[in-house]
Amino acid sequence: MALLHVNFFSQSLGMCVAVDVILPQRATKQIGMAAVASADKHPVLWLLHGASDNHTIWQRRTSIERYAAPLGLAVVMPNVHLSSYADMKHGGKYYTYISKELPEIMRSMFPLSDRREDNFISGLSMGGAGCMKIGLANPENYAAIGCFSAGAAIQAPNYEKLSDERKERIVRIHGSLNWEDVKGTEEDVASSVQKILDEKKPCPRIFHSVGSSDMTIPSAHATRDFFNAIPGNPFDYHYEEHPGAHTWEYWDEHIQDFLKFIDLKPVTDIRN
Repeated sequence: MALLHVNFFSQSLGMCVAVDVILPQRATKQIGMAAVASADKHPVLWLLHGASDNHTIWQRRTSIERYAAPLGLAVVMPNVHLSSYADMKHGGKYYTYISKELPEIMRSMFPLSDRREDNFISGLSMGGAGCMKIGLANPENYAAIGCFSAGAAIQAPNYEKLSDERKERIVRIHGSLNWEDVKGTEEDVASSVQKILDEKKPCPRIFHSVGSSDMTIPSAHATRDFFNAIPGNPFDYHYEEHPGAHTWEYWDEHIQDFLKFIDLKPVTDIRN
């Protein structure tokens, strides 16, 4: 596997940005790791970070490169700061950057597949909510979504329980604390889901995992109940809850479960 640190100019954001990219590489002499790569364009995982981190964190805190290697899977890890992957009212257009511009630029630079069945989006915490939002607002682009330690925006938050710092962040992102200002937009996942069903768009498969001691449990349970109430489970929604908290020990272990869920071929024992 090759690890590339990429810097380029984003038209959407009007500034230079950083992305880390793991690319498949055929190798037989690497000690302790099997690696494969297709002769064609690579399937790709768009892997999103949480609020306290950046594009470097997944390879610093997990073995994502080792897990991706036997699958021939490329991994793209962008940086979005504290944007919540949104087109901010007082900041950059990060939703547009991640959902539209970044895939086009990465595919122009690297042999990444643009086929829906080869594209997957996942993330933790802020990135978990972000991948739900992006994946369900663009269902034609992703075969599967992997949400960790987060819930989806399916109802108005209880703003009274939020800290002043969190409220200020929401205002920077959405412009106000009024849910009506984002209802019906890509920020409203319930609206995106209804649009998929009404317009008979392809439904991304959803893998949702959270630790039983995680602070995001209430949001995760509300999201679980929302998807479980949809007749016929059209999103192949799969919920898992394991012992654990909002920690890298949990995410390092269970990102492997998502890689099994997407069922890439060839598949080897990614737990080694």
